[in-house]
Amino acid sequence: MKTVELQVQGMSCGSCVKHVTEALRPVEGVSDVAVDLQAGRVTVSGDSDSNALLAALQDAGYPAQLATVDSVPGTKTSGSGGNGGGCCCK
Repeated sequence: MKTVELQVQGMSCGSCVKHVTEALRPVEGVSDVAVDLQAGRVTVSGDSDSNALLAALQDAGYPAQLATVDSVPGTKTSGSGGNGGGCCCK
């Protein structure tokens, strides 16, 4: 099992958290989704493909990019974060 951390743009309220969670849960291999609204990050646990996660978020209107992948304890790769997008509620 691995953990993927995504930097997600456009989340600004509880409704956004719900939409992001609902977009990611059906992706094959996802076992858990944890959203940190304040940091704009989502942590996904399971054996899912990172590209499938990014595509699901894009389809839901939340552009995202890979922040980290941790498949072996202590080993992480980092990407750049991002801000922007807009809340679905505006």
